[in-house]
Amino acid sequence: MKLALFSDIHSNLYALEAVLSDIEKFFVDAAYCCGDLVGYGAHPNEVVKLIAEKRIPTVMGNYDDGVAFDRILCGCDFKNEEEAQRGEKSLLWTRQKLTFENKQILKQLPKEIELEIEGKKVLIVHGSHRALNEYLHEMLLKGEVSRIFEETGADIVFCGHTHIPYVRKYKDKFLVNVGTVGKPKPPVPDVKHFSNDAVWMYAEINDEDTIFRLMRVPYDYEKSARAIEEAGLPYHFADYVRGKNPD
Repeated sequence: MKLALFSDIHSNLYALEAVLSDIEKFFVDAAYCCGDLVGYGAHPNEVVKLIAEKRIPTVMGNYDDGVAFDRILCGCDFKNEEEAQRGEKSLLWTRQKLTFENKQILKQLPKEIELEIEGKKVLIVHGSHRALNEYLHEMLLKGEVSRIFEETGADIVFCGHTHIPYVRKYKDKFLVNVGTVGKPKPPVPDVKHFSNDAVWMYAEINDEDTIFRLMRVPYDYEKSARAIEEAGLPYHFADYVRGKNPD
């Protein structure tokens, strides 16, 4: 079975359109989204509407939860007070812009999706099976990875939230982060996967073998950055899309 998985669109409509167009070329059996449709970008309504129109099964992200339920915080792990203030502004702006109908769509997103594929249990989450905002980093200790599979009973766990893609094999099981469609990490030394491209994960799951391929999709990121600036959102969000470290 061939799957497409993507995550963390963060209201970047142009990146999402590019990814969905790219996915069509691979004739996958199904596509799934690991959450965080909204936040940071300029087109939250358009993104939620497009995902709903395409009927793509989607789990709830921490930003989706924060916007849908009017929470004070988005559940993000901000590095400093200035970053937290920008995140708060993004959360408030998105809550104000999102329509009632689209908020209802976000409220109804499940916390996880379970699948049975070729005799393998597949689990799709945003952060982790424990919490929407728990970061499952690539360098997790082996014991923690083992505990994830013990607690879930899954053979393959797909997640997002960190925005940094990886495939981590543990015995005959896989922990897979599908990266981000719309908000790349800024180019700092410890982020080796940085790219302006939107990304998604191709997965081919068979009874004998499992294949994962990270797919990079170029798109007009400058158009997304300009839309952020025109919306009056912090310029830092536009710089992230451009691949710059904001001052």
